[in-house]
Amino acid sequence: MLPTLNGRIQSRIVITLIIGGLWSLLIALFLPGVSGASYSDKLRALLGLLIVLTVLGIGWELVYHGLMQLRWEKDWPTLFGLVTIVNEGTLAYVLVVHRRFDHWWFHDDYRLPRSTFLFALITTWLVVWLWANGPMRVFTVHWRFRGGRFV
Repeated sequence: MLPTLNGRIQSRIVITLIIGGLWSLLIALFLPGVSGASYSDKLRALLGLLIVLTVLGIGWELVYHGLMQLRWEKDWPTLFGLVTIVNEGTLAYVLVVHRRFDHWWFHDDYRLPRSTFLFALITTWLVVWLWANGPMRVFTVHWRFRGGRFV
């Protein structure tokens, strides 16, 4: 069975927040391009990025679902899931680095540098994508038969 829209949204939320959150805890220790920033500032910025990616990702899943309906097999090739970093990352970049939303998450005195954002986005995206296409399918065998749903 292919993941349903509901299953893809649930999978995106769970994998991004859990696997991406664990990865963020780790890379916040070694984050490049941030001199003088405390661990809590870096972690807060990375978790803010994860929240932005998750919320935007739900909207993108609706767009992807519509596009999938135009395909004969009604599914994406696995590589498409990796390449979507371009459009999702670009929108997240505009929102996070250029602060196009209220300062509800980030401190006024701390800005996420472009190089740090790109490092965090690319490595987190790769870790989440690799987990979703590798170990998760081993550890959650029935995930596929439930249409990608966790609940």
